This record gives sequence, structure tokens and C-alpha cells, in this order.
Amino acid sequence: MEERSIDMEVKNIRIPNMKYEDFNDNEYLEQYVDELQRNGVNVVLGRLSDFINWGRSNSVWPLTFATSCCGIEFMCVAAARTDFARFGWEVTRNSPRQADVIFVCGTIVHKMAPVLTRLYEQMAEPKYVIAVGSCAIGGGPFKSSYHVLKGVNEIIPVDVYVPGCPPRPDAILYGMMQLARKIKVQNFFKLPDQPDITEHPKDDAPHKTK
Repeated sequence: MEERSIDMEVKNIRIPNMKYEDFNDNEYLEQYVDELQRNGVNVVLGRLSDFINWGRSNSVWPLTFATSCCGIEFMCVAAARTDFARFGWEVTRNSPRQADVIFVCGTIVHKMAPVLTRLYEQMAEPKYVIAVGSCAIGGGPFKSSYHVLKGVNEIIPVDVYVPGCPPRPDAILYGMMQLARKIKVQNFFKLPDQPDITEHPKDDAPHKTK
């Protein structure tokens, strides 16, 4: 069967109540799509992948891993005011074997790091990680402490970072929508393999790989 591009574009990805221009990091996703389509995509499998990813992005089951105050903000996201059930993310799981994404909310100490790693390894592919709050991203106010992990990316790969101390519930929603966009552009039949993307530097900033 003929191999050719199906012209998937980030601009065509529809997120309720948000326009393409309202999102940051659009350049990263555009490079991600270009890398996925570098060798062409089978038309039938490509369209089937789009359909599957549409369903996956709207039915993400989170595994909560809250160790401090960011966990309270995650609870607020599930409450009536923000209500992430609108996006199909409300089916929180207590077992990593039933979860699609793990929200790392709060400080991770070295004693807790093996537990988090074990939970991540028990999750089925494809799996994702959202680091919520400055403590999970880089250690937060405890980054100089001997017992605190300076970012969960040291032990597990992170897909989305939600900065703040703690971040507001709407910031967590924004991070969820960014992950939904990434899920929609993936090639489902090649998961868990994902391309390594090097962002174009802005000004004189050094290259950074995600």
C-alpha cells in the first residue's frame, strides 16, 4: 500500500474553548509532527491512528501522586468550579496498571523516588507524566536540601511541566490540554517510540532537548 503523508498539522487539532494561537510551545509540537512524518505515513493507518488518538486524548485516566500542597490544587481541578470531567480526565485510578498519566504533585524526596519509579514502571504503555508545581519540576524552595530530588525528570521522563508554587487549577487544566494535543499528534502504531526533538534556540539561548 502506498506510503505518503496524511498532512497532520498542529493547527488542525481542536481543543474545546482554546485556539491554536492561545497555546505556548506550538513550535515544539510542529517539530514533533514533522519528525513523525519524515518517512511518510500509511494513509489508512494514519487516519485510524488519528481516530484512536482522538479517543485516547479525551479519556485519559490519571494516577495521582500527591505529596504536598500541589495535591490540594489537583483536588480543586476535580471540583465543580473547574471540573476536568469536561475533558474526560475524571476517572482517577488508584492502581498504576489502570492509569494513563501520572500527576506528580509536590516534593519528591530521595526516599520516595524508588516508589515513584516503581509506579511509573507498572503503568502500561503508552504512559505520560505531568510534573505539577515547582517542587516536582526542580525541587522548589527545597532544592538546596540534601534529601530532595531536584526534579522528577531525573528518574522518569516528563511530558508536561506545570510551573507554580502551587499552580492554580486553571494552570493544571492548561497542562492537561497541552498533553491532549501531544497525544492527538502521535502515531499510535509506533508507540511507545517517540522522536527526540531539539528546540530551535531563541535569541542566544542554548539548545534544549525534550
